[in-house]
Parts: sequence; structure tokens; C-alpha cells
Amino acid sequence: MRLQKFLARAGAASRRGSEDLMTAGRVTVNGQVITELGFKVDPLVDVVEVDGKPLHLSDQPAYYALNKPTGYMTTMSDPEGRPTVVDLFPKDAPAGLFPVGRLDFDTEGLLLLTTDGDLAHTLLHPKHHVVKVYLATVQGVPSPATLKHLRTGVELDDGMTAPAGAALVKSTGEASREGGRAVVELRIREGRKRQVKRMLSAVGHPVTRLQRVSFGPIVLGDLKVGDVRPLTNDEVEALRGAGA
Repeated sequence: MRLQKFLARAGAASRRGSEDLMTAGRVTVNGQVITELGFKVDPLVDVVEVDGKPLHLSDQPAYYALNKPTGYMTTMSDPEGRPTVVDLFPKDAPAGLFPVGRLDFDTEGLLLLTTDGDLAHTLLHPKHHVVKVYLATVQGVPSPATLKHLRTGVELDDGMTAPAGAALVKSTGEASREGGRAVVELRIREGRKRQVKRMLSAVGHPVTRLQRVSFGPIVLGDLKVGDVRPLTNDEVEALRGAGA
């Protein structure tokens, strides 16, 4: 088995993240640092370690949904000592959990975590276009023309966005950039950094609160802020179908 695939299946990181661990010199096989991406290991014989900690393949990958609060980093550790999503899990949570994608420090809502690196890699790959749905509280009230602009694509500094779903959920005040507030639902298939905030800012409606309410077939539902729950078997199969 290729080493990066072993790392992903063992829950060290996603496939791409596992490659980054290797090139950073953090992975050893039988005590030897391995940076060659094509290197192969025998899971039954070889001792694989990341930062000195041994890894093992699990027969049963774990899958969780978290309602992430604001003020938490979407990482399993932070060198600056800021709170991370791992702090929200019970002490007996499966080893090797890592987030599927990211939510910003000040963004809340649905975050998936798993030990299944292969599925995480598939869900995040651009070719699968898994839909993520956000509710954004914005300054001002977007006009129908502005919502159409969001749907057809917005020019950002890294290029035009793909067509998105955009709808006005509720508002106070008249349609304008000056007064009032609104909640906008945005459905995107891309995964650019801070994309929702950048899109809405580009059309004149800065975001004051952002919540992700679904990732593919998984919905936030009534999961309380800061709580976690395991995904059901049906939800896991639905995720696999979303990444097919």
C-alpha cells in the first residue's frame, strides 16, 4: 500500500494532507524518515509513525458531525494555543479524527470529522462538486439583481466563481446596501478560502455572521452549538454517494 494512502486510512490526515506530512519529514517507517510519495508499506509488518506516534489501520472508520461554535480553530492542534475543534470531543473519541475541510475561526455550523482519509479526499475533490449550504447574516438587504449576480458568478481576486444558489431568507428594511439587515442562503459547490464572505462582500453586503447548515446530504438539524454526534450508517452511505 502506498504510504500516503496508509496515512489517510489510518486517520493521520486527508490524502493531500498525508502527502504534506511526508514532504515535511514528519513520517517514519521502521525508524527511517520517508519523503518519497510513491513509497510502499506493508501494514501488517511495517511500523509507521507521525511525529513519533505509531499509526494503525482501523477496521471501522469513524464519522462525526459537529456544530462548531465561533472561536474555535478547525485543526486538531494549534501552536498559538487557541481552542480547537478537538477540545469539543469527549476524551474517549476515536484516535485519528480530522476535519473534512475547514470553517473559519469566526464561522459556525456543520463540520464533519472522520478517520476515513479516502472519503475525505473524495468529498473535497473539485470534480465531485459537493454542495455546501450557508446562512449568512449581512449588512443591507440584497436586491433581486444582486441575488442574480451571486447566482451567475462573482469576480474575485482568484477568478470568477461558479454559479451558486442564492436566496433571501429574511430581511429588515428596504433593499439597499445602506440600511437594514438580511439573512441570505448561499449554496456553493466550490471550496475556495473564505468564499462566501468574499462573494457577499464583493456585491456590497459584508457578512456579520456565517453558519454552515449542510454539507452534501448531511444537515445540521437541531444539533446544539458545541455538540457532536456520530453519523448514522445511512448518512455515511449518502456521503459516499455524494462523492461518487
